[in-house]
Amino acid sequence: MLSSMVKDHNTKQSIRKEIQETKRKEACASAGDLTQALVDHLNVGVAQAYLNQKKLDAEAKQLHTSAQAFSKQTQQWLSLVESFSSALKELGDVENWAKTIEGDMQTITTALEIAYKSSQEQSDNSQ
Repeated sequence: MLSSMVKDHNTKQSIRKEIQETKRKEACASAGDLTQALVDHLNVGVAQAYLNQKKLDAEAKQLHTSAQAFSKQTQQWLSLVESFSSALKELGDVENWAKTIEGDMQTITTALEIAYKSSQEQSDNSQ
């Protein structure tokens, strides 16, 4: 009777160990599946962040290129405005020079007219 009880106990204990081992394997598999699901979920976020970063980098490069082109165009505009301003200054200088020459010519003309009248009066007086 004692030996049958020991056998019965050992059999039950063996069955319990098998059930416990099966449950342990299921728990490990479930933990592995949970870990994999969590990693996949995190990887989706990381992948999305990576794609967003790539888009931002591309847009930043494009913005930098556009800014450089705009700066270059602005420099060209500034150069054009500067040359236009210089041309206007030269035109003003030429206008001033022409007015000065015109004034001198009027002075000479007036002097010549006075001299001519004076010489006409002298020749009329001497006759």
